[in-house]
Amino acid sequence: MRLSDTRRGYLYVTSAALLWATSGIVAKALFTHGMTPFDLVQIRVTLAAGLLAGGYGLFAPGLLKIRARDLPYFLVLGGVAMAGVQFTYFLAISKIQVAAAVLIQYLAPILIALFGVLFFKERMTPVKIAALALAVGGCFFVAGGYSLALLSMNRLGIAAALVSAVCFASYSLLGEWGMHRYSPWTVLFYALALAAVTWHLVYSPFHYLTAGFTSAQWAGSVYIALMGTMVPFGLFLQGINHIRSTRASITACLEPISAGVLAFFLLGERLAALQILGAGLVIAAVVVMVLSREREELAPSRIRTGR
Repeated sequence: MRLSDTRRGYLYVTSAALLWATSGIVAKALFTHGMTPFDLVQIRVTLAAGLLAGGYGLFAPGLLKIRARDLPYFLVLGGVAMAGVQFTYFLAISKIQVAAAVLIQYLAPILIALFGVLFFKERMTPVKIAALALAVGGCFFVAGGYSLALLSMNRLGIAAALVSAVCFASYSLLGEWGMHRYSPWTVLFYALALAAVTWHLVYSPFHYLTAGFTSAQWAGSVYIALMGTMVPFGLFLQGINHIRSTRASITACLEPISAGVLAFFLLGERLAALQILGAGLVIAAVVVMVLSREREELAPSRIRTGR
């Protein structure tokens, strides 16, 4: 893989992390003003899938084509993994502190690395091990894990965050597998579309149309659908396409750093010295990977193009 492709992969995931950080802040505000995680998940995946369907139909209809034999894969990717990660994360931050939810969810890189080695023929090099340790340790400090009384927090919120980590890991690995056959944008559309179907089956269909949300709530929901769902998940898959799941998930640990910086400037929250140290550790993890110049022969983009 050309070095430019690798760096592009890191840039994609870094951009996704920044957007996810802003959407978390907006989502928390929506929850404090009466919107439920069920409503927000249903809205975000439905709007995002609808916009992609319209755009593909007009400009790139080929992206909508899949093989019938791959439908079970897409059902698991979208109907289970994508639907699950969307809901469990929002449920977690509605029940416990955002920092605690982020800390638990970002155990996902460990799961991704483990399953990548066991089932996806991924090499666990010293560089990846070092980056993984730096990133997870950095998230611990950034999220203030040293001062969080996790055992005394809402148990449903803790459980939701743990399930979110599993769903995020599953989505990342399944997405990588799917991109061996399809464009990242095809994988994204069917993941979102089938997640939307799931949420219209398990929750009141089109409940958001009769819920009486205010214009401000709709504005926040549309922002999350676009800039917290469609764009960042697309960028994340593009990143996996070039650097694989483990590196992408480690890079995504930049999200809590971004959230902390945004909270500092927008909400006036202070950053403790240990949180700043944690931010430095996560940044160091990404820098270590970028500078290592390791090649990923099994990256989806290389397999599809034969490079």
